[in-house]
Amino acid sequence: MKAIKEIEGGILLDIEVSPNASKFEISGYNSWRERLEIRIKAIPQKGKANKEIIKEMSKLTKMDVEIISGLKSHQKTLLINKISRDDFLNIIRV
Repeated sequence: MKAIKEIEGGILLDIEVSPNASKFEISGYNSWRERLEIRIKAIPQKGKANKEIIKEMSKLTKMDVEIISGLKSHQKTLLINKISRDDFLNIIRV
């Protein structure tokens, strides 16, 4: 899965966001775009979608999460601190 790149101190995660869903979920992997697909409840207005992504991914991984690119785009890159690629894959497969 090319969407996850291990770096010193954590991972970079490339995601594609679909807003206005019924619940937050990781819905799959887009092999064409090489991004993890994430559905969120919030609408992309006044940072609500970005806040939900950070909150839910932090809750899921129990680590600090920040958006490092794509703040105003459906395609984003997240930095998840202090987690390995394998640990993240185990979390999302559960």
